[in-house]
Order: sequence, then structure tokens, then C-alpha cells
Amino acid sequence: MSLHLQIKQKAAWLRQELFEMFLRARQGHPGSVFSQIEITAVLYYGGVLKYKHGNPAWPDRDKVIVSKGHATMGLYPILSDIGYFPEEELAKYGSGEGILRIFGNITIPGIEVTTGSLAHGQGVGAGFAYSSKKDRSNCKTFVILSEGEMYEGSVWETALFASHHKLDNLILVIDRNRNIILGDTEDLVGLSPVEDKWRAFGWDTYTIDGHSIEELLDAFHQANNANGKPKVIVANTVKGKGSSIMENRPEWHYWQGMTDDEINFTRRELRETP
Repeated sequence: MSLHLQIKQKAAWLRQELFEMFLRARQGHPGSVFSQIEITAVLYYGGVLKYKHGNPAWPDRDKVIVSKGHATMGLYPILSDIGYFPEEELAKYGSGEGILRIFGNITIPGIEVTTGSLAHGQGVGAGFAYSSKKDRSNCKTFVILSEGEMYEGSVWETALFASHHKLDNLILVIDRNRNIILGDTEDLVGLSPVEDKWRAFGWDTYTIDGHSIEELLDAFHQANNANGKPKVIVANTVKGKGSSIMENRPEWHYWQGMTDDEINFTRRELRETP
């Protein structure tokens, strides 16, 4: 089986597993989680990240930060799958009976940073990358940023810091699904041209289809170079990707609840996703 097919199967499994977690907890942020699925699948299953199965504290690991803290739970099935905690914990998500919270925090094995305050994760990630440079370590830091976080001034302060200190071991992935809680970002406070802005701040910039395994693998490969520039991958995605009930609907930033018919329809749809 090819690597591309393996990752696609992992992405399909992730959506199904996460949907069941939302159903049990009756809360969460499915639109934001589903838009980043291929990004996280490629990171962990595509040979991009350095990590050791069953050892979340391995000192030579690369770090992943989901800056949009409401979507951190999208990592939970992966972290269980790579042996960081028992699979049984997934069924306890959001219940208060296990270790898995609605927002990720550092008490959970494999979660590097407690996030939630928007744009917070990028700054911490720059600190990790800076520390790795000082330690002459080969470790990289990957930060998944929601496009809405670009409304925060600290994003651009960190962009200047990372460029000034030549943090080419910092890779930012912008999950550009065009939707925040209030609607399409281009209708609210326009962000385009995103690539030109980051380029002006001294970053190497790549723009891709964020649901294409091939384009994600290629972008991460291209970003793996020590040229003195931090990297930003602008991943064009669909909010709620995989569920026609959720796709491109800003209200599905939060769990909205479903009828039995809608649940069964969504389960069939997610099973049939290639």
C-alpha cells in the first residue's frame, strides 16, 4: 500500500473517530477540527515529524502546537494511536472522568502547550524554535494556526521575531478555511493577499490545497531546508470538511447537535470518504 493511500485511510479514520467523540461529549468544535485533518495526518503518518512511539517525552522529538486551542482535540486519536495514552481515554473525552479535555493542555501526554488564547501558540512555538537553535538541536516546531488568529497583533510580532532570529526550524501551517464564528474572513476584515504579507515579513511561503496529501507532503519537504527563513504553509481548506451538513457553515464552529437521521447520514458519509 502506498504512503499516500495509508495517510488517506488514517484521515478517514480520524474523521470517523472524532465524530463519535463529538457525539458522546455533545460539545466541541467540529468545523475547525475537520478542516485540519489531512494536515495532522500528514505530520504524524507521513514521515514529517520525528517522534518515538510510546514516549511523548523523548528529548529529540519535533513539537506540534495547535494554536487554535479549540481544535487541539483533533490530535487525541493520533496521540492514542502512537501509544501516548490508552485508547480507552478517547471514550471519556470531555466527560471529566478521563484525561482528555475539550481544550488541550499540558497534562495530556503529547500536548506540548496549553492553548486557547488565540495566537498564543505561535509565540510559544517561536520560543521552542529559538531554544532549539541555541542548543544546536535539530528539532523542529510545527504550529497549526487558524486564519482568524491573523487578526491578532501578536502573530505579526512573532513573525518579526522569527524572521530576525532566522528560525528556519519553525514551520507554521495556516488552516485557511475562510470561516470564523462570524462568517467569511474576507467579508469581515479581509486578509488577502496572505502570502504577500508573510513574504514581506521575511518568511518562505507555500500555498497549497490543505486536503491534498500530495501537496502537503511536497510542501513539508520543501520547507525542510536550513536557509535562515521561517516557513509558512498556507493550506486552503474547507471548514467541516467531510460532512456536507457542516461544510462551509460557520455555525458549525461549535457542535450544533444532530437528529438521529443526520447522525446516521453523517456516519455513512464519513465511512464512504476515500
